[in-house]
Amino acid sequence: METRSNRRRPAALTVAGSDSGAGAGIQADLKVFAAYGLHGLSAITAVTAQNSRGVDSSHPLPALQLRNQLHSLFADFDIRAVKIGMLGSAANVAAVSEVLQSKRARNIVLDPVLASSGGASLLSRAGTARLRRDLLPLVDVLTPNIPEAGLLLKRSLSDAPSRRQAAQALRELGPQAVLLKGGHGHGRSVVDYLADADGIAVFRHRRQPFTAHGTGCALSSAIAAGLASGWSLRNSVSAAQGFLQRALRLSYRSGRSPVRTLTIEPLYDR
Repeated sequence: METRSNRRRPAALTVAGSDSGAGAGIQADLKVFAAYGLHGLSAITAVTAQNSRGVDSSHPLPALQLRNQLHSLFADFDIRAVKIGMLGSAANVAAVSEVLQSKRARNIVLDPVLASSGGASLLSRAGTARLRRDLLPLVDVLTPNIPEAGLLLKRSLSDAPSRRQAAQALRELGPQAVLLKGGHGHGRSVVDYLADADGIAVFRHRRQPFTAHGTGCALSSAIAAGLASGWSLRNSVSAAQGFLQRALRLSYRSGRSPVRTLTIEPLYDR
């Protein structure tokens, strides 16, 4: 008889960089997966030196080691969803694209980390081009912020109509759905646009009077966790939005800067 203790728990995989300050990247993603009741797996793409003030340096791991991590994980675990964050190099983009395609990975959520919040480039032009060509067609949900969407489309997104159109235009590059995040916009509200096969859905939230670290990581990993749990796309996105807003309301200062760290709590009692 199978009991709760010996039942295999579904897994979600994060493919991203390691954040030494633990506010974003691999560390944040694993917290979110645990909050959703999933077994979190990680394939590390890069090691960063960072804290609450910003990224001081980043060192991509060799593509061969990234491939080895992915092959090892897919050989053993029931991976229900894959969240991809910072890849760090064109070679790593190629490695992830090849392995996910060969393994027929499902529920792939890509948060295209192209630059740090301070503006430092985290993926070369060659890497960005390869991401557009090889990885985007494999993706179920793409979750760029406004600057990232502008880089992928090679145009400026200065107002609400241009961002709404950009969400649709990004879908034409291959992803099944696009959630264009509006946190880099202005005004009292943050407006996100979800473009999928059913059209455009709009998510609007009050802009918080502070800056928090790791919001993009938490949102995209929460979407992946919802998909891994068997929820529909729109339900996964809606739940992830609520999950992030709660994490923001409960956020706290962890370092010497005013930038806050999200509080990740269980989605429900288990």
